[in-house]
Amino acid sequence: MMEQSGFWWPLGGAALAGLVVAVAGGLLTETGAWYHSLRKPSWKPPDWAFGPVWTVIIILAVIAAALAWTAAATPGARTAILFVLLVNSVLNIAWSGFFFKLRRPDWALVEVALLWLSILALIVVLGAASPMAGLLLLPYLAWVSVAAFLNYRIVQLNKPFG
Repeated sequence: MMEQSGFWWPLGGAALAGLVVAVAGGLLTETGAWYHSLRKPSWKPPDWAFGPVWTVIIILAVIAAALAWTAAATPGARTAILFVLLVNSVLNIAWSGFFFKLRRPDWALVEVALLWLSILALIVVLGAASPMAGLLLLPYLAWVSVAAFLNYRIVQLNKPFG
């Protein structure tokens, strides 16, 4: 059983990191005239759903990170946890930059494949330290799978870009 005091510092650090990722991604997301002019598939979730879904995913990822950090048996395991979290955070933010800021859904489609792989790495690495942490990341993988297919359809419906 984890020590209560040993969980709160990792949870606070993960929450701060999650907030930075959410704010950075949000600042890069511009749903103005260009975005609204894109043809999108009929099954696209409504725009209002993205904020709440991402909020839940980030909360689950924060909890997963804190659980894995607390349960990690070695400094090497903690280094691996930090590495996959950092890579995933950069890729998460970068997708918004490619898609919305640079207006390159085609580049974002390539990048989302890397993001998806980074989520899989998170599940494996964090799940090795704490199986519950790995499970908490499954909604993230599912949502990015849907987002990747949506990205693919937007590229198909609107190409070429650039």
